[in-house]
Amino acid sequence: MMDMKQILFFALLLVPVYTCKSRCYNETELDDAAGRKLSRHYPQPPLPSRRATPGSSPSCPVELYRQQAQELISDRSLSPWRHVLKTNTARYPSTYVEAECLCSGCIVFKDNAPVESQNFNSVPIVQSRVFLEKELCENQENRTYRLKPIRVDVAVGCTCVRARTSS
Repeated sequence: MMDMKQILFFALLLVPVYTCKSRCYNETELDDAAGRKLSRHYPQPPLPSRRATPGSSPSCPVELYRQQAQELISDRSLSPWRHVLKTNTARYPSTYVEAECLCSGCIVFKDNAPVESQNFNSVPIVQSRVFLEKELCENQENRTYRLKPIRVDVAVGCTCVRARTSS
């Protein structure tokens, strides 16, 4: 016969097993559940007010540097970037922005004029962000999903680095 200590011991072992199992949500509950989890556990950065027009191609804006200094850091950088809207409907948030470098080289001044130099490279600055991924629950008759946190590297800006040299 089990005594009280053994019962308590088994209870302490089993409670985490049952509570760590993530809940399954139907389609109508999924958006609300994802919103609550993101706001409580994985706060998201705000979307930038200025984003690239969908379908537009990037180009290195050397001509901007001939004008007066720009306001946004992304426009003043020697490695300028733009924000592009990305969508992945299997994740929450399903829409986010990612930085896209506009130049392969970096903008430098030669004889007081801005030029793109290939002696340097524009490279993305990457930040790890948490998204919630929809995962189909097993052994369910109805289509229900669990929300699994995953880490995704997202480009948040660009920087200028020395070009690699071959040895």
